[in-house]
This record gives sequence, structure tokens and C-alpha cells, in this order.
Amino acid sequence: MTSKPIIVVAGATGSQGGGAITALLEDPQQRFAVRALTRDPQSPAALALAARGAAVVRADFTHPATLETAFAGAHGAFFVTNFWAHGSAAQETQEIANLAAASASTKLSHVVWSTLEDTRDLLPVSDPRMPVLQDAYNVPHFDAKGEGNRFFTDAGVPTTFLNTTFFYQGFIDGVGPRRGEDGVLALTLPLESGKRLAGVDVNDIGRTAFAILAAGDTYVGRTVSLAGDHLTGAEYADILGEVIGETVRFDAVPYDTFRTFPIPAALEVANMFQYYGDFDAQFTGARDLDELRRLNPALRDFRTWATENADALKAAIG
Repeated sequence: MTSKPIIVVAGATGSQGGGAITALLEDPQQRFAVRALTRDPQSPAALALAARGAAVVRADFTHPATLETAFAGAHGAFFVTNFWAHGSAAQETQEIANLAAASASTKLSHVVWSTLEDTRDLLPVSDPRMPVLQDAYNVPHFDAKGEGNRFFTDAGVPTTFLNTTFFYQGFIDGVGPRRGEDGVLALTLPLESGKRLAGVDVNDIGRTAFAILAAGDTYVGRTVSLAGDHLTGAEYADILGEVIGETVRFDAVPYDTFRTFPIPAALEVANMFQYYGDFDAQFTGARDLDELRRLNPALRDFRTWATENADALKAAIG
């Protein structure tokens, strides 16, 4: 048994959870022990975490009994749910409720909950500017998380609400520059020219969560809205071009046009980018980059991240 406070990390084999585990394990002061949650403790990814020093425990967000067992004796937790694993706001809502209930019953002292704004706070579903999805949402993967914040509050769980945003890794995994018929690379996004897109290195979610936990009770009951940079589409394209070593132009696609694209979740992605654009001032305004860098001095701006990941960005172009 460790004498260090135990931090439970959900989504341990995913990008956000993995970043939190890395930050916790690489703490020079080794302030916490890490308990990594996964549905399959024998998976290669889980075994790799165990080899690094994490205690790997089976847990399933849809089975509350496994959560209570996994949380027992822990001091705190980093939680994230994966909407894209199933695409259902209703299921994500239930998973959040289960996490909050188990946190309360096991008396966790501090939860850092990776969440997002509920877009309906600024854009009621009665507003006709974007289609309503899953009967009640503008952007289900935002709104379900934002709505789920109340489960932690109502259960009296000491919680820090860590609002995230678009991951820089998206430029490698799906929305990076593509070569057009004219041979020129283009960054094509449903984002109006001049509107800013708040972005973040997904690993900074874990680094920031660690900083919050290491600060004791300072951030309990508070919301920390995270980003590493606020750039326009053209600015992202310019930096990508510098790193890749050739011109990248920015092509702004109208939201309604993007909604017709034959790609997964086109409606939801278009709604998300429209929210970013229509509420640029509120969304980016909630993310004070100077204050965030005081909390997490390693916070990557986009140029730094892109330079560090130049090879992967080039490979993603094909």
C-alpha cells in the first residue's frame, strides 16, 4: 500500500487520461500515486501503464459498482468521458452521473472533470441558426458534458471544472492540410475568416489537471477554461506552412455547406465550428492565456507544438 495520495485517472489509455498519467508519474516531487482505470487491464496499453508504475484497475463507466471499487481509498481523480465511442448524449450523461455518484459515495477529496461549455447557455435550441441534434442539443458532445457538471455539484463532490477545446492533434488526425487539384495545400475548415479558434495540445489537459491537483484546494469549486492559443484559420495555415515547408492556404467553408459533406458527424462538427465562430468573444475570452501559463508554464502555443510535431504533420499529408 502506498502512503502517497492516490489519484484515479479515467480514460487512462486515451489521449487525455494518458497525458494526465504522464504528468503525474513525471512529477519530480512524486506527490501522488496513480491508479489507472481501464475496461481491459490486460490490453497492451494498460500493461504499458503498469510497467511505468501505475496501478491498473478495471472499471466501466456504465457499471457503477466497478467505479466504487476503483475509487475506494483514493484522494482525487481526473475524469474524462468519450462521447465519440458511442455518439450518444444520453449515454454520456448517464456515464457522468455514475462517475459523480461514485465520487460522492467514496468521498473523493478533489475531482478534476474534463468538460466543455454547454452551448445552449448562449444559443438556445429554439434559435434557428443551426439544426437541433439528438432532439435537444446544438453540439451534443459539448452540451452533454456541460449539462453533466451539475451531477458533481449536486452530489457535493469537490470539483474543478476543466473546460477544454479543439486539440492541435486534429491537424494530424483528420482536419490537416490537403493537396488540391492545383497542387497547393489547403487547410479547409468551417470557420469564418477572421474568427478565432481556441486550440490546445491534448497533453496540456493532463499537465493542467496535474497542476490543479498539486495546488491542493485552490481550484476546488472553480472553472478553468483551457487553451494554448487563439488563432484564425489563416494564422493556423500560415504556421502549418512554415513548419511543413510549403505554402498552406486557408479555405473557409460555409457552415451549411459543411453540413452536406459525406463525412461522419458533419452536422455536429459544423455546429461546433459555428459555435466557435458565433461566440468567439465569449469562448476565447474565457481562456486567459497568460493566467493559464502561470498555472501550467509548459502550456504549448501552436507554433511550438507544430514545430515539435513537424514530422507527423508532414506524414499526415501523405
